[in-house]
Amino acid sequence: MTDISESSPALVAGQTDLEDVEEALKDVIDPELGVNIVDLGLLYGLRYGDDGALLLDMTLTTAACPLQDVIEEQVENSLGPIVDEWRINWVWMPPWGPERITDDGRDQMRALGFNI
Repeated sequence: MTDISESSPALVAGQTDLEDVEEALKDVIDPELGVNIVDLGLLYGLRYGDDGALLLDMTLTTAACPLQDVIEEQVENSLGPIVDEWRINWVWMPPWGPERITDDGRDQMRALGFNI
């Protein structure tokens, strides 16, 4: 599950609630697997930095994923209407594994024909 940091400074005017951000990120679909990045477990954490920017700790199913730019563009489209400034911190440790997929993500994958 995503770590929505409790250590972030209190929300200030113009900052979107982190739960709303996480919900918006469910519109970001991994182009190879067809499941959103939240339910795939690719989103490791959300927090606001000291400068007020939203920081997303994310990973990919593999460090060599050729579709990183596509995912970044989808994040921009998803967050643009609700967040003024954001940055992705690409995280490779711990590495992603299928154990990070939520129950909803597993259901979505089964619906797409994956045996998981």
